[in-house]
Amino acid sequence: MSNALLSIRTDDKTKKEIADFASSVGLSVSAFVTVILKQAVREGRVVLSPTLEPTPYLEKIMRKARADRKAGRNYTTVKNKAELEDFFKTI
Repeated sequence: MSNALLSIRTDDKTKKEIADFASSVGLSVSAFVTVILKQAVREGRVVLSPTLEPTPYLEKIMRKARADRKAGRNYTTVKNKAELEDFFKTI
């Protein structure tokens, strides 16, 4: 196997984070990047998964919704599609 140089630019913090992560899974940065690139080519796609953490704005809305539910405000339950459709007709 021949070796080709692939150079990328990133900030120092990201470089350290990726080096630490690669090391934690037992790989060098070069081996880690090679694995990721080969996977992308083999599968014909790249999967980017965002962290599932709500924004501060969404957290505020969620807190209000929880408080409303606890107080019995702005809260409705339905048992089936027909009840849901009927509810939507009333609002």
